[in-house]
Amino acid sequence: MVHIYYQDAHIVVAEKPAGLLSVPGRAPENHDSLTSRLQAQFDAIYVVHRLDMDTSGLMVFARTKAAQSHLSRQFQQRVVGKTYLAVCQDHIEEPAGVIDQPLRCDWPNRPRQIIDSVQGRAALTRWERLQLREDGHTLVRLEPHTGRAHQLRVHMQWLGHPILGDPFYHPTPDAAPRLMLHAWQLGFLHPASGHWMVFSSPPDEFFGMESA
Repeated sequence: MVHIYYQDAHIVVAEKPAGLLSVPGRAPENHDSLTSRLQAQFDAIYVVHRLDMDTSGLMVFARTKAAQSHLSRQFQQRVVGKTYLAVCQDHIEEPAGVIDQPLRCDWPNRPRQIIDSVQGRAALTRWERLQLREDGHTLVRLEPHTGRAHQLRVHMQWLGHPILGDPFYHPTPDAAPRLMLHAWQLGFLHPASGHWMVFSSPPDEFFGMESA
C-alpha cells in the first residue's frame, strides 16, 4: 500500500518506505519499487528524482511528459526545496553549519562516494542541530544545496558524526534498526499552476520527533 500525500492530473507525491527501491532494478527480483507500485495504480508515472533504497520519505512523480520536464528542470536548477532528518553519531556541540566538500564515486568500491578536492563535483550541505538525544546521539536537519549521490551521508561522516545505521559510512551500522535518514519536507512549483507547494512527512518512531 502506497501512502499518497497528493495527486492530481499532473503529479503524485508519495512516501517511499526505507528498504524499498525508488525505481525498479535490472534483476527480476528487484522489480518491486515505489515507481512500479505507482505504475500499477496510475495510467502513467514518470520519474523525476530518486532516494537511496535505505532512505525513507517524500518523492514527487510526474503523470505527464510535460510535468516531468518541468519538475526535472526545477531539480536541475536547484529550485526544489529538500529537507531531511537524520540521527547522527554522538552529540554535536555546534548548533549549525555548512559543509562544502566536493564528491566523486569511489570506483573500486561502488556505490560508495568519497570527498575529492581535485576531481570531485561541488557539493554543499547546510545542517542544524535539532536535539541532543538521551541515547547520546543527535537529531539534525539537513538541507542539500546540491544533489550528489550519498551527499548527506558522506558529508556527515566527514563532519565526524556519521548517520546511524549507514551500511557504507558508519563503522557499526547495526547500531540502529535502519539508516536514520528521512526525506522530511519537499517544496516545488506545481508544473501546471506554478504555485509553490510544500509537503511534510513525519518520520517513523525511531527518530523520536515527538520529544524533539
